Amino acid sequence: MAKSLVIVESDAKSKTINRFLGKDYIVKASVGHIKNLPKNRLGVDVENGFEPEYITIRGKGKVLRELKRLATTSERVLLATDPDREGEAIAYHLADEMYSNNNDIQRVLFYEITEKAIQEAIHQSRSIDYRKVDAQKARRVMDRLVGYQVSPILWKTIYMGLSAGRVQSVALRLVCEREAEISQFVSQEYWSIEALFNTREDNVFRSKLVKIGGENVNIPNEEEVQKHVHVLKELEYIVSESKTKEIVRNPFPPYNTSTLQQDCSRRFGMTTKRIMAIAQQLYEGVDLPEGRVGLITYMRTDSTRLANTAVQDVRQYIADHYGLEYVPQKPRLYRNKKTAQDAHEAIRPTSILRPPQKVASYLKPEQKKIYTIIWNRFVACQMVSARLLQSTLDITAGIYLFRTTATVVRFKGFMQVYAVDDEKHDDLPFPENLKKGNRVFLQKLDPQQHFTKPPPRYTESSLVKEMDSQGIGRPSTYALIISTLLGRKYIEKEARSLKATELGMAVNKILVQQFPDIFNVGFTARMEEELDQIESGEKNRPQVLEDFYRPFNLAVKRTMEKKEEIKESLQEDQNEQCPKCGRELVVKWGRNGRFIACTGYPECKYTQPLEPQETIETDEVCPQCGSKLAIRTGRYGRFLACSNYPKCKYTKAYSTGVPCPQEGCTGQIVERKSRRGKTFFGCSNYPACRFATWYRPVSVVCQKCGHSYLEEKSSKTKGDYMQCPQCKSIVRQSES
Repeated sequence: MAKSLVIVESDAKSKTINRFLGKDYIVKASVGHIKNLPKNRLGVDVENGFEPEYITIRGKGKVLRELKRLATTSERVLLATDPDREGEAIAYHLADEMYSNNNDIQRVLFYEITEKAIQEAIHQSRSIDYRKVDAQKARRVMDRLVGYQVSPILWKTIYMGLSAGRVQSVALRLVCEREAEISQFVSQEYWSIEALFNTREDNVFRSKLVKIGGENVNIPNEEEVQKHVHVLKELEYIVSESKTKEIVRNPFPPYNTSTLQQDCSRRFGMTTKRIMAIAQQLYEGVDLPEGRVGLITYMRTDSTRLANTAVQDVRQYIADHYGLEYVPQKPRLYRNKKTAQDAHEAIRPTSILRPPQKVASYLKPEQKKIYTIIWNRFVACQMVSARLLQSTLDITAGIYLFRTTATVVRFKGFMQVYAVDDEKHDDLPFPENLKKGNRVFLQKLDPQQHFTKPPPRYTESSLVKEMDSQGIGRPSTYALIISTLLGRKYIEKEARSLKATELGMAVNKILVQQFPDIFNVGFTARMEEELDQIESGEKNRPQVLEDFYRPFNLAVKRTMEKKEEIKESLQEDQNEQCPKCGRELVVKWGRNGRFIACTGYPECKYTQPLEPQETIETDEVCPQCGSKLAIRTGRYGRFLACSNYPKCKYTKAYSTGVPCPQEGCTGQIVERKSRRGKTFFGCSNYPACRFATWYRPVSVVCQKCGHSYLEEKSSKTKGDYMQCPQCKSIVRQSES
């Protein structure tokens, strides 16, 4: 009997699914997309309905041939790529290639990798959703049109190799605008006053001045605050109001992609890219005693909807483990945002009977963190609200009003499972038994100086939150957007904050000034809505792309015509003359950042670094002029150069002083930089000798095997140490 061929995207998922389906199925992976637009040309027929020209991705031919061979001998083909637009597009391309091999091709959607869910999905197979494919095709074409037509503008105005993306550039704009806000911010001084009171029973408590003459406190300087302090010391203080009320804190909705990224980034300091990679592992399957099983539902979703069966199961679990008082009368329902596609459930555990403590020993530390927070949030979202008591005490003295507040948890409710940020507690207890009209006694006044602070830089968590609230991109793209901006060096990280680089600011300046109607939040959010309308059938793809492309193409042409003007606007006068030809020097952009160059280029090619490099002279002598050699840093790392530069231009590679270990080679091991900017060490006789290592060689002979050098290494557990590359023996730095 012929078997059914099931095609998924990843090898890890195929192994998990194969265990559940058994011998009547063959499960294979396409390993992501099999087709894409060509790299060396636009690949979009602008004059013919914006039809994309898809070609087989280089290296995927072997995978595709194997899948087509298996399709020929299979009873049917089930395309089980991810249940989103990208997955639908991959399924469409696979089907298009395989119809000549097998015409019984169906689409199946696995929202969770469990035996029950997979069996149900197989029985609910359907045809490919061409509207969803059309929406993804429109996004891909739109991104290609922007990337291929705007990027050359950056090449001609800044330098070759830069790129612009339709959505990434709007995210960059957010970061740059925040950076501009910070740089333009002017701090303002203000003062607050806290008072220490005691009661007749000598109970001491703290209170803060909140109003003066019925208006919010606004004390601009020390002179003003001292006037108030002088008056306050002479007044009598009376309790004008004392009240306690119960407040209710409701649980948070279950996670979607955006809120999972925000929470994990904030709590654990993980990058959004790392969070999604770990969530993918939990979705595709983890090895447990009963076999490999997916622990969470599909992790790319903008919905907070939950399956009825999952809600029933968790309500029963809450009753059994926490008590009936923790179960609300009715299941909680959470409303999605208007822009949510609601194609999938929220992110939740595939089984409530796998609490974190039960599977912890089978998970890596990061997997455990993320699974635990997903499990806790899911359980908490179906628990009763927490009840808190909030007490407020107002104290009046003339025109002044002081206030003390305190919050006490009366019933934890969902907070029993899902921890929230703790309330700030005063080190002094809240005064009890004080009633309206009671007198309290001033013990001390504490005026405090403050300064207003600029808005904080975005973190990955807060940038995701902003993109989500503004409708920029889709939750499934947030991690890619941020990692792309970091990879292009348009933004950089300082601790957890995201900061626009000089390059990012320059790119943003061009894009915003030349394409104000395209690289903005409103337009990008509107395009996301139109992609949704293509998927729902309300709009057709060619018309949406036509409406986008015509004004965009005109803007590109106008910008290209004034590229020299744009390039000059990025230059800065240096107010110095060229030492070679006497013309003016300016600051320009190049592949390695900004530098000083002569305006007489190309006749005069004089350049110099924008900031003088720190040079360290050595005892080595230049063989050409006899001056000392100095250590400098260039594009490919450190090197030795004559200190008499530019008169003498002698250079040579920076040597570690360790001879090359390759037999018969007379070279030295020198410091180099890879194309990605990472330091490595290779032979000075390259390319004749290709010896290379990532670890810095040290001229210390191994005491165990006599090897000519050791390598410097470091790890969290061992700290800094040296290791022999031949016998692997370890030498502590202190032992050498």
